[in-house]
Amino acid sequence: MISLLNLQSDKVKYNPNHLFDTLIRRLHLKNDAALAKMLDVAPPVISKIRHLRLPIGASLMISMHEISGLTIKELRALMGDKRETFRITDSQLKSTLAKSRPKSKEQSMSHQY
Repeated sequence: MISLLNLQSDKVKYNPNHLFDTLIRRLHLKNDAALAKMLDVAPPVISKIRHLRLPIGASLMISMHEISGLTIKELRALMGDKRETFRITDSQLKSTLAKSRPKSKEQSMSHQY
């Protein structure tokens, strides 16, 4: 069997379909709907990821790791993700933090009326 970590060549492109197809074969599932059920997501989520309209999120990667026994690095290699590290820019971090901060008492009271 080919080592999953050897898929890191320049010829491998991002392809979540390869990841899903491998999981379906590995878990002996019938189709995407069965995979969605195992991952506890709606079937359209798998379809949107397959058609590159939705990225694979961290929670979905963790779920795939838990049900398959593959490492996150192996899962990323299967879909052609060759990044060694993940970076977030300062502006992305600031916008994420701003959205997660609780509103002040004055702001929340003004929206009540």
